[in-house]
Amino acid sequence: MIRIVFQSGPEGRIQEFMVKGHAGYDEAGKDIVCAAVSAVAQTAVIGLMTAAGIHPEHRQQNGLLHCILPDEMSDEQIRAADIILKTMLAGLRSIRDGYPDLISIEERTVE
Repeated sequence: MIRIVFQSGPEGRIQEFMVKGHAGYDEAGKDIVCAAVSAVAQTAVIGLMTAAGIHPEHRQQNGLLHCILPDEMSDEQIRAADIILKTMLAGLRSIRDGYPDLISIEERTVE
């Protein structure tokens, strides 16, 4: 199962996300669920860096992508990050709705 966790601050903006695990829908290299989730998550990180000019702390290895936004960002970067990450969340929810037994999404708010 792929477990996805989003962590938001008290203002409702996503500050961190983690995608962990494998769907097990098919063998490695042919798993369309893993590929879809991976593409959406990696595209969000690329968008943060190239479109928004944000340099998040991120780590990627087999079956794991963890991304943390920096504390210091301009107002424009905050708005861009919010759009990118909420779009990512919407895309992942859509994939999860098609494969609810293979993907879980948890949303946490930190005070």
